[in-house]
Amino acid sequence: MGLDAMSKSITAAGNDASAATPAPAGVGAAPVFSTRDPNTAEFWDERFRQGFTPWDQAGVPASFSAFVARSAPRPVLIPGCGSAYEALALAEAGWTVRAIDFSADAVAVARKQLGTQAGLVEQADFFNYRPPFAPGWIYERAFLCALPPSRRADYASRMAELLAPGGLLAGLFFFGDSPKGPPFGISRAELDALLGPSFELVEDEAVTDSISVFSGRERWMTWRRR
Repeated sequence: MGLDAMSKSITAAGNDASAATPAPAGVGAAPVFSTRDPNTAEFWDERFRQGFTPWDQAGVPASFSAFVARSAPRPVLIPGCGSAYEALALAEAGWTVRAIDFSADAVAVARKQLGTQAGLVEQADFFNYRPPFAPGWIYERAFLCALPPSRRADYASRMAELLAPGGLLAGLFFFGDSPKGPPFGISRAELDALLGPSFELVEDEAVTDSISVFSGRERWMTWRRR
């Protein structure tokens, strides 16, 4: 599914209650949804409940694995964790990790997927959440682009608040012009202006295994708290 199709499917599905059986994630037409505001947990609940998650890679990105392999373990917070594949990978590697999502249905999916590690996932609003440890790394993956642009300043200030100097905001950032998201793309200049006051960019790498909706528009970036 391309970006335009995903954006239209996620945000503009109609209100007809006679929806057909949902198609598998990323395949065919989207189910019919009643909520259209991605600022609400209900928006994401409905999509996870109906199994429509075309942003889900169903695995761990190669850039993530490479970063973990070259990094010393540090406590990790994963906001907007969705299915939380990365949380499981970190836990199995012995890292301290906490994954959160403000969608109860997303948390249910993640906990089922994590099995005996289900306790690593909490339902919480990132902007109010107090993690049980001081994060050394906050992992970004399809969280910033899920937020309406009006929340970007809140995102940057909260990241800066949670990370001490030397802490890392690292992950996959989605670029481009997509005002009808989610996903909401951001320009490189906008991202630099957003994060530059509190963070220094220390890694910027191409991504080779993006799923189709993000293909060609993701980069792995590591921003270090000043």
